[in-house]
Amino acid sequence: MAQSSIADNEVDIVIGAVQPDLTSFMNEWRPIFSRFHLIIVKDPDMKEELKIAEGFDVKIYQKSDIDKLVGSVLKARLFCGYSCRYFGYLVSRKKYIISFDDDCVPAKDDKDFTVDAVAQHIFNLSTPATPLFFNTLYDPFREGTDFVRGYPFSMRNGVPCALSCGLWLNLADYDAPTQALNPDHRNTRYVDAVLTVPLSVMMPFSGINIGFNRELIGPALLPGLRLVAEGKFRWETVEDVWCGLCAKVVCDHLGYGVKTGLPYVHRNDRGDAIASLKKEWAGVKLMEEGVPFFLSLKLSSAAVTPEDCVSEIAALVKEKLGKNSVFSQAADAMLEWVKLWKKVGTGSS
Repeated sequence: MAQSSIADNEVDIVIGAVQPDLTSFMNEWRPIFSRFHLIIVKDPDMKEELKIAEGFDVKIYQKSDIDKLVGSVLKARLFCGYSCRYFGYLVSRKKYIISFDDDCVPAKDDKDFTVDAVAQHIFNLSTPATPLFFNTLYDPFREGTDFVRGYPFSMRNGVPCALSCGLWLNLADYDAPTQALNPDHRNTRYVDAVLTVPLSVMMPFSGINIGFNRELIGPALLPGLRLVAEGKFRWETVEDVWCGLCAKVVCDHLGYGVKTGLPYVHRNDRGDAIASLKKEWAGVKLMEEGVPFFLSLKLSSAAVTPEDCVSEIAALVKEKLGKNSVFSQAADAMLEWVKLWKKVGTGSS
């Protein structure tokens, strides 16, 4: 992989801690994380003391920090469960953020080498994306490939890549119904590819393994949609899927790109899909309304910043989907997030 021009001190690693003991997790990542500053945000609902490994440059945020900075109980609820990581996005002052779930460890590639997921995210973000015209050799900026015949030279500069969506081995990121029907299925296929998600194409974004340019689209990586019975396992939530739909619309509107594929992480087995069915089934049904809404969404020329875009999306959610209280509350949360970002997220380090 070609070398990136992004310096280590331009990157924050953000971890949302939804389990109390991160010692093993951090030790597994030590060879990769040790060069970077870490932000760990403890789920404010967690009662146990958080345990971490020693020897890292790390800042830990807990419920008292969230309450102090955010204020009201309503706003603080934005950061419960998996959504605690968004508080890390809010308080970071680095240009780039890389974020992994706390049940993931470094993966092995198809040659049995350990994958440096941070380096691959950084590479994805530091090279252009090509959303306007699909390149059939995938990412033309990777070593050993280029643009194929017929690709217009006028489009070969691409656009800035704002979001890098990695993948995972072992426990696939299925919803609870699909996982319950395939309880023994594990993803073992390592695909050595990165591609740009085309303009106006939506995708099921997952917060398990991501990187993004905070300066370009920071406010678009947001906590919003919360299920009534949201749980503490990925298949008991859709907050990250909603976040990704918002972020993709913002990227398309502002002229940025989104990449998916490498890097991979390894997801450890966790949770019971059958037990989670009742909690996530509401989210499965919500996506039947939410995805068509985002596919049809067009923002106005007045939306020129990520904050503008999020505010406009929230207003349209209220207008088009607001009869459902979950969507209405998501719109309110998005507007609260924009206010918080303007107040807290734009300060100096």
